[in-house]
Amino acid sequence: MELKETIESQINRSDYKILIVDDVVSNVLLLKILLTNEKFQVCTASNGNMCIEMAKSEHPDLILLDVMMPDLNGFDTAVILKKDPETQEIPIIFLTALNNPSDLVKGFQVGANDFLTKPFNKEELIMRVMHQIQLVAAKRIIIRQNEELKRTISNRDKMYSVIAHDLRSPMASIRMVLNLAVNVVSKDIVGEEIFGLLDKANRESEETHDLLDNLLKWTKSQTGRLSVVYQELDLDDIVPGVVDIFRMIAEMKKIELKYIPADEKLIVHADNDMIKTIIRNFLSNAVKFTPEGKSVEVFYKREGDFARISVRDHGVGIEPERVKTIFRTGETTYGTGGEEGSGLGLQLCQDFARKNGGEARVESTLGEGSTFSFTIPLTKQA
Repeated sequence: MELKETIESQINRSDYKILIVDDVVSNVLLLKILLTNEKFQVCTASNGNMCIEMAKSEHPDLILLDVMMPDLNGFDTAVILKKDPETQEIPIIFLTALNNPSDLVKGFQVGANDFLTKPFNKEELIMRVMHQIQLVAAKRIIIRQNEELKRTISNRDKMYSVIAHDLRSPMASIRMVLNLAVNVVSKDIVGEEIFGLLDKANRESEETHDLLDNLLKWTKSQTGRLSVVYQELDLDDIVPGVVDIFRMIAEMKKIELKYIPADEKLIVHADNDMIKTIIRNFLSNAVKFTPEGKSVEVFYKREGDFARISVRDHGVGIEPERVKTIFRTGETTYGTGGEEGSGLGLQLCQDFARKNGGEARVESTLGEGSTFSFTIPLTKQA
């Protein structure tokens, strides 16, 4: 009720044009007077062919269409109007003396929005006209809001892309310097407090760089600017390199990182960068949520026509209620070392897995650990 009242209060009747179509001049004049007095714009036509021409030239918001007309009756006129993309969205109220149920059914079949039975009174006429005009106004509001929303989303995605792109390069330099500093200095040289700060800054720079990288890729993916480049890829050439990147990070946290190759050669048909991105995110989370002294295993195997690549940790695990939504929600989480996660990486993983014809999933036991995995189609030769 509130929405209807809001729409009605926003309607300026003089902004809406109504086309009256009737071969009886007195009927046209009566309707014109009534609607003009209600502040509507009015145009008229005396037959079906003129109605079609006027609908295209005048672009009315509503058509009051008489059914019984010579040459081209109202039903046939409506059929032509509804087949033309230029006029098919214009609502039609049929004016008719017919009250046979079969005539009403036929009218709705050819596109009627409402019927007004002759003879009609002013109150009924205005009520039915206003109902259709309110629907037109509501549709315009929805279209306008959708356009505004699309512009807002587009501007947001552009902003995300610019932020991620402009910050990623300097962040990569900071990360490299901090990695070097942590590896060449010791607590004996700089003291335990300074070394702790360097270590913390190093970990946070890694997380920030990964977040910016995910943000840039996610934005490009959402805006259609990230295409899938399919290649024939040997998993033995892809997975070990990604694992090696995380060995140092895992060792710093005293976590054993194990790479377990498959018993057979697996060649997949997929995008190289997207596969690496998924594995990197899974490994990053596994290390983040695994306590010191535990292990993380990376392995893959054939599963029908797919290869399943898995990262298994022995960390904190995931609550059962979060398992079903973990690839959809972007909630903040915290690792065993206080590392912060945005959840964006897992949304990106599912998006990339599906773009490559696979699916991501997670199996987890609270307090025992989780296994994140995704499938990728094998090549026909595999």
